[in-house]
Formats: sequence, structure tokens, C-alpha cells
Amino acid sequence: MDKCRVNIAIIEPSSIICEGLSNILLQAEGVHYSLYYFDSLEEIAQEMPTGKIDLVIINPSVVKNDIKIFTSCRNARNSMAWVGILYSFFERETLELFDALIQITDSPDVISATIHRLMSLNCHGKHAEPKEQLTPRETDVLKHLVHGLSNKEIADQLNVSIHTVISHRKNIAHKTGIKSQAGLTIYAISNKFIDIEDYQG
Repeated sequence: MDKCRVNIAIIEPSSIICEGLSNILLQAEGVHYSLYYFDSLEEIAQEMPTGKIDLVIINPSVVKNDIKIFTSCRNARNSMAWVGILYSFFERETLELFDALIQITDSPDVISATIHRLMSLNCHGKHAEPKEQLTPRETDVLKHLVHGLSNKEIADQLNVSIHTVISHRKNIAHKTGIKSQAGLTIYAISNKFIDIEDYQG
């Protein structure tokens, strides 16, 4: 099988961890990884128009400190995979922003398998089954959720019952696989349901 070329960006303050990741990825079989190192999400954003980056391995603290740039990057290239590298505690809402997570205690085989799983569909030109689309009313509820409205406030805005809003929220979570507000915000921006310039998160 021909090797697939995958361009990986790494944003990690620790040079020791960067070096360890590099050694693991460059020794992987079946895939040729080209590695690029960045100091910030702003540098990734500048690189986006070239289409060079396929996957980003990033310390979640970088994302947490620059959520708007992260969201903008995901919106610009929603085909690009994001992997969080963990060696300290982060809230679940932050972790839900990533396509996959790796721990520094993971073995090289586990890390390689995680990256390979994310990129194999792109390498072979296949695409995952499309997720069920949101209805127009579910989209309306999503927009209000992202802006921080409560169930009652959404019900008042849309002139429906709170029970109906709760039902729509369950459908949104089921269809998107996302429950946190931060995750839903990125989903909404990536699918152009809201404009990042209008989001005051």
C-alpha cells in the first residue's frame, strides 16, 4: 500500500514532549508524517489558506486561552482534525472540543493508532456517514443555546413550551453527539448557523 502523506502541526510548550511525539510519529509505518511546529493558534490560522495542515496536536491550555481563534480555525477548515495532548487536568467541556485525545502515558502504538484512525478516511478518500441534519426549529434552538439562553427564555422567544425546547435539545445532542455549550458553539459556527463575529462567548 502506498504511503499516505499527512501534515501534522504541533502546538505544545514543552520541547521534551514535542521531541517525544516527533520520534513516535516519524517512526510510524504505512504513513508519512510531515511535522510542523507552531507557538500559537494565530500561526495556525495564518497557515490555513495554504491547506497544508491535516491534523493539529495541541495542548488544551492553548485552546482554552484562545477559544475564539480556535473556533475560527475549525470554521475555516472543519476537515482538519484536532487532537488534545493531556498531562494535566482539564474540564470535560474543554476536552469535548477535540476529535481525539492522547495521554503522555500512552504507548507509541496507542498514539500512532489514534492519529492513524483520524486520518485514514482522508488518506483513502472515504468519508464517514453524514450525521442526521438538524431541523429548522432545532437550528433555532441551537442558536439560542449558544448565546446562553435558558430553556424558559428559548421557549418564550420561539413561542413554544419548555417541554418542546427540552425535546429539541435532546434531539440536537443526539444528532450532533455534542452536549457542552462550548462544543455546540463550535458546531454552530462550523456549520455557519451563527457568525463568529456575532458570538460574544
